[in-house]
Amino acid sequence: MKFSVKHPLPGAVALAFSFTTWAGQAQVAVAANFTEPIKAVAAVLEKTTGHTLSVTVGATGKLYAQIKNGAPFDVLLAANTAATAALEKDGLAQAGSSFAYANGKLVLWSADPKKVDAGGNVLRGAGFRKLAYANPKTAPYGEAAVQTIDKLGLTATLSPKLVQGESIGQAFNFVHTGNAEIGFVAMSQVMAGGRLKSGSMWVVPQALYSPIQQNAVLLHRGASNPAAVALVKLLQSANIKDLIRSYGYDI
Repeated sequence: MKFSVKHPLPGAVALAFSFTTWAGQAQVAVAANFTEPIKAVAAVLEKTTGHTLSVTVGATGKLYAQIKNGAPFDVLLAANTAATAALEKDGLAQAGSSFAYANGKLVLWSADPKKVDAGGNVLRGAGFRKLAYANPKTAPYGEAAVQTIDKLGLTATLSPKLVQGESIGQAFNFVHTGNAEIGFVAMSQVMAGGRLKSGSMWVVPQALYSPIQQNAVLLHRGASNPAAVALVKLLQSANIKDLIRSYGYDI
């Protein structure tokens, strides 16, 4: 399977990948929380259509900025609705092509299987030095984390312990590598097949943060790319929705 995950590309190299579209490959910008699911989606796409994906992951806000600056993407899978709506308004995406592909869930996670309790009470204790989260200005999951901390009345208490990642992917890596004992991450990063892969987690109640509806949109560049069109169609199919749910999303 031809699949690669890359860092966001500057607009200056936008033409470097233009030759790939004829070969049935789509250039896809994907919010970091969806890194693992998009690999599974890509496998299904290749098996059923022969098309392949080249994937760039990052914070939604940064991917949006890359697209505005001319990055050569065919499809954006954002972690919110604002980015896709803005791209349609900006005339950079096909009008009316935006749709919800997942609803994300925020969790508090630790690589230590005994660190995070089922009620999130660890946040009120002294059993950790660092708490990771994503940049709330560019990552919707980071914004959700800030909302959660605020509603719990812990902003002043936790501020000295916060470690901010550029994306939810970096926030996860802080915890995964032990640079932070706990962190607010996407459930999809720690779940697979409907089960917690490792560590311990608290599923943050939805009442503590705004819903994380994740929208995808077909960009103008992708409208004439069969691989991009096929991906958009696949993401809206019943079978792929079941796969996405297995990573902890609601549909």
